[in-house]
Amino acid sequence: MKPWVKEMFFGGYNGHDAGRNGTNVVEIGQHLMQNRFPEIAEVDAYWTALKGSRQVPARLEIDPRGIEGALSSVFLLERIAPGIARIRLAGHDLNDLMGMEVRGMPFSSFMAPQTRARFADYLEQVFTAPAKLVADLSAERALGKPKCEARLLILPLTDTENRITRALGCLSVHGKIGRAPRRFTMTSQQLRPLDGAVPLPRAAKQEQRVYSFAETPQPFDRPDQRRAQGMHDQPYLRLVKTDD
Repeated sequence: MKPWVKEMFFGGYNGHDAGRNGTNVVEIGQHLMQNRFPEIAEVDAYWTALKGSRQVPARLEIDPRGIEGALSSVFLLERIAPGIARIRLAGHDLNDLMGMEVRGMPFSSFMAPQTRARFADYLEQVFTAPAKLVADLSAERALGKPKCEARLLILPLTDTENRITRALGCLSVHGKIGRAPRRFTMTSQQLRPLDGAVPLPRAAKQEQRVYSFAETPQPFDRPDQRRAQGMHDQPYLRLVKTDD
């Protein structure tokens, strides 16, 4: 197995077997690979087999050996606010699409600006319904950016506290990437609500503003406010007298 694959998944894997026959590796039939987006079929089948009769499997149960044929297109998300999820891990195909390392970026970075609000609504349903999201995408075209289509799959996962705040995804591209970055519009999408015997707790909504890639703003105290509170202004400059 390639070194980046081990780092991508096994860093957060607890080593406990949760699949059948004492392993998390679920065998995928070769017939699933005979379509236009084989990576999507492989990841979907693995996730479905892994969860079994449960509503949603856990993030720590994901074993890269079960989706080895799709790893370059696979990513893991963490929900940080309603409709917003950042990329925790990603295969190199996603880095190629953006022309940079995408870890830590919001997944909406892959969407064209006019599509992001609608995508956020669908993404939120993945975590709160919960539901499976499947969308067909078309890349924006320009000089050096040829026709490029993709299919997106996002599947909910539970975190260590059994909350649905994680997701396993796959972005399978059909066509040449061309000049990065490539951003997509949604040409069609489908949400498939999940059935489960026992409802799982949803992620707590964070209604406060999220300051992405920035420090928390600090309050600004004006000099007149400090004087009103009996505080003395500190001089900005000090005169130092010397005979030299």
